[in-house]
Amino acid sequence: MKKILWLVNIPLPEVSMLMNEPTVPFGGWLVNTAKELADDDGIKLFIAFPQKKIKGYKALSGEKIEYFAFARIRKNKAHLVKSLDMILDKTTPLLVHIHGTEYLHTLAIVDLCRKKAIKTVISIQGLLSITAQHFYASLPTKAIFGFTLRNLLNRDSVYLEKKSFEKIGISETNALKKIEHVIGRTTWDRTNLLQINPKINYYFCNEMLRESFYKHKWGLESCERNTIFLSQGRDSYKGLHNAIESLPLILRRFPNAKVYMAGVDITKVDTLEALLFRTYYGKYIRRRIWELRLQDHVFFTGVLAEPEMCERYLRSHVFLCPSSIENSPNSLGEAMILGVPCVASYVGGIPDLLEHQKEGLLYQADAPYMLAHYICELFSNDNMALEFSRSARKRALVTHSKNRNLQQLLQIYGELSENGKPASKCCNSDI
Repeated sequence: MKKILWLVNIPLPEVSMLMNEPTVPFGGWLVNTAKELADDDGIKLFIAFPQKKIKGYKALSGEKIEYFAFARIRKNKAHLVKSLDMILDKTTPLLVHIHGTEYLHTLAIVDLCRKKAIKTVISIQGLLSITAQHFYASLPTKAIFGFTLRNLLNRDSVYLEKKSFEKIGISETNALKKIEHVIGRTTWDRTNLLQINPKINYYFCNEMLRESFYKHKWGLESCERNTIFLSQGRDSYKGLHNAIESLPLILRRFPNAKVYMAGVDITKVDTLEALLFRTYYGKYIRRRIWELRLQDHVFFTGVLAEPEMCERYLRSHVFLCPSSIENSPNSLGEAMILGVPCVASYVGGIPDLLEHQKEGLLYQADAPYMLAHYICELFSNDNMALEFSRSARKRALVTHSKNRNLQQLLQIYGELSENGKPASKCCNSDI
């Protein structure tokens, strides 16, 4: 039996319940993959994750998965290394699979595994060192350098968060230069990885989606006409401001159009706490909504659990991904597998997921006028919307096939266990 240790950035739902903590509505692609791996008789899966209020590490036993919570440490690397070292000794894994490069623990465990001669592979989510280059996303100067009290306390203004991404990007790059094996999904991540480390072994494997999204299908007759859904918009590079700028152009043709934005309302000022702890980016978005008289057309849904998120997709006429950079956003995959007509910016790995004019519409990220044009095209042309819906769903059912991606991952684990050299069939023929 192969013992595999995952290092992830958030607790999965099962372990959250074991700790009597609320489940985190993020990282849903990990849940299905972990479940499928745990059900495989040839795999023993361990999952380690950072957690507040933990000293050292804490072991917890799930139905089939052993979990290890370790202290979330940002500065004291010695304590972090000690905790991870003890987890490695406790689990004695054949392979460590690291999901993401965004935190200090990635570099720490890469260094530990090199010392202990444990094979290691990193799955690329995004690349913060590259994302930082696109962080301003055509924002005006005032929105970039402006700050509020909350921004000063948390150091998360647009400018300071970009600096944070750049700083983390140094650790990320160091880890990728030391690692021998990575798993990616797009031309964008493969290109950047090989520029960082030309000797790296690149494996291709797509991701599974959250379970609810395999069980439902969008229909034009059951959606709310002329509505646009965005899955996230807290960070500037997610492009919410460009969606706001496009809306007046859409309203000229469709006066009842609405935008629904998932997540916390970053424009909220109805309490003293909300007023004191809003970000300058949220303040800027609020001001633009008022200046453009969009108060009756932009709505924040609050944080949505998986079933609520799925329902929000199904009720929408169009899904919009307006980011200035993405690798392979699972939000787009979720929209496609449901069959929601999609408009997305032509950035990063998105062109590898969705074909323009066949499965959806792609536009230049800093051109909100083109975004508006394509939204109006879908609002006004039911045949186009239905054709894109069918084609995108067909594509996504392959891209996010649970069985196909599980077998691909097991093959990668097998090859790493044997000789650590990727077979040619591990690579996407489109990359």
